[in-house]
Amino acid sequence: MSRKSKNADEMFDRRMFMAAGVGGIVWATLVGRLFQLQFLEAERYQDLAEANHVKLVMAPPERGQILDRFGRPLASQRQAGRVSVIPEQMSDPETVLNRISNLIDLPDARRERLVEEIRNARRRNAAFLPVIVAQELTFEEFSRMQVHAVEMAGVDVQMASTRSYPRGRDFGHVLGYVARASAEDLERMTDGLVPEDRRIYQEMFRHPDMRTGRQGMERFAEDWLRGRPGRRRVVANAHGRPLWELEQDPKQAAVPGKDLYITIDAELQRTAIDRFEGESGAAVVIDIENGDVLAMVSTPAFDPNSFVNGISGADYAVLRDDPRSPLYPRAHGGVYPPGSTFKMVVATAALEAGVIKPEERIRCSGHYRFGNRTWHCWKRGGHGAMNMHDAIKQSCDVYFYEIARRAGVEKIAEVSRKFGFGHTWVLGMTGARGGLVPDPAWKQKARGEPWFEGETLNFGIGQGQLGTTPLQLALMTARIAATGAPIRPRMIGLGPNDEDDALLDEPLDPAVMERMKAGMYGVTSEGGGTATRSGDLGLGGPRLAGKTGTAQVRRITAAERASGVVRGGDAIARELRDHALFVAYAPADNPKYAISVIVEHGEGGSRTAAPVARDILAAAIRMNSGRTPTYAQRASTTPEPEPGDPA
Repeated sequence: MSRKSKNADEMFDRRMFMAAGVGGIVWATLVGRLFQLQFLEAERYQDLAEANHVKLVMAPPERGQILDRFGRPLASQRQAGRVSVIPEQMSDPETVLNRISNLIDLPDARRERLVEEIRNARRRNAAFLPVIVAQELTFEEFSRMQVHAVEMAGVDVQMASTRSYPRGRDFGHVLGYVARASAEDLERMTDGLVPEDRRIYQEMFRHPDMRTGRQGMERFAEDWLRGRPGRRRVVANAHGRPLWELEQDPKQAAVPGKDLYITIDAELQRTAIDRFEGESGAAVVIDIENGDVLAMVSTPAFDPNSFVNGISGADYAVLRDDPRSPLYPRAHGGVYPPGSTFKMVVATAALEAGVIKPEERIRCSGHYRFGNRTWHCWKRGGHGAMNMHDAIKQSCDVYFYEIARRAGVEKIAEVSRKFGFGHTWVLGMTGARGGLVPDPAWKQKARGEPWFEGETLNFGIGQGQLGTTPLQLALMTARIAATGAPIRPRMIGLGPNDEDDALLDEPLDPAVMERMKAGMYGVTSEGGGTATRSGDLGLGGPRLAGKTGTAQVRRITAAERASGVVRGGDAIARELRDHALFVAYAPADNPKYAISVIVEHGEGGSRTAAPVARDILAAAIRMNSGRTPTYAQRASTTPEPEPGDPA
């Protein structure tokens, strides 16, 4: 072989070796990269790929139930038919909505608002989000929409979860209601949160199934009832519109809200409402042994179901303009003069101050002179000589004018607060008010005027500036019936702690309370008592002890009194008639339940309010409303909801 051929072969071999080496390196690199992509980083790239078409969307939690003391549902979730539309799938919204209106009830005004809402969704690039057209479809409407929805692009008909109040008006003022979150709601609930959590809340409450508590227990226990939202994995198109749902990840599932138990007996509540027979008023029943509120009635009331999906302006105007004010929470937010039901407080103050002995008699001639004015007793001819027992039993105004003057306004105000007056008892509700216990310091601050002793006389019979709620009157009665023992009123049996969960434990002399109880028994069970016709509970033995009251709505002038003015009946307008009040406890010999009743413009406590209270107390005893509630064993083992991220 020539040298030239040998050199050529060697050069070829070197080039082949180099080419093979480079090729090997390239192939090794490709194989290594392929191994990296296929095995080492497969999960990462799978996640990135899915992120391009798999979206996480908010899954709203199931709201917790509200139940009465025996587990009867007062607020729960139910399924209802709903029609929604996807704006991006609709080429002609007006035509589609017109077709829908031929199948279900869809007013013109509502249709016009929907068209504008769809246009707004397109302008803000949210056209893939559903717009609710109609909710609470009847069975017939749901069936018609199911049949025809396939003919209308972008229309979705489904069963959706919605809040339901099966007992309607019975608990409107106690439970409140839920509604779509407003800007104000979001501001209130997200105040102090970091920006990311604020964003999550905004996303959560934009979901068509989400509601937030607006009033009552629904608002107070919002964090307890709401639960924690989760996430659903859905396949979306290039525009971000969900196409179908993937298998749920348990770790991302929504956590339902907790159930809330309240202390009220739903059946006793219903009985009390029925007993008012359409009258405007309030009643509160308290278990004397533990402070549980067993009934909290304000009538008339509103149906919270009307607010869940948004109440129309016309329907709200009907409630707002009703002369009997169904939106007014009378039981815990209505402030009234207590009238003669307050006389036990005045008697207690006089005995504590040592300004009178129970046996001392004060003569009532039908009027009381002080300074240059005359104060009148309700009995024009007078009661004669009255001791404390007889004065409570017969409700003698003159007797209480005198002992109020002796005790003084500061002492009466001090004892009033021992009974719970002047305090705002929230108990988990909205709209509660504290009323007013007047005294010289209050008047000087509020009006820049000194206190006049004549005002103390009005204070002594539960009139003047004194303002109380039916709830406060029931607490007063419970403390008397408990012979002065402490009472902690409550309405939440199992749920979040109530920061207003105050204890009424200011000392009251048991011997004095026994005298008050004896006087109240005399009202219903002794000759001359003002409510003897209502003392028998009709249960074959047990009786009640109580006190009547009449609260003046307007002042009677001297000229009207001299002419024998008529203060009730059809002769005067209903809104000018006096309010009727009655407070009581039963059984009289072994107190279990305390009650206060007010019948607005009912004119006389013995004639109107006492029979209502008697029948409600009889029902409480017959039903054994104070028996051990179903939540008693769970209460000590159920933890508070944990604070943390909303999602």
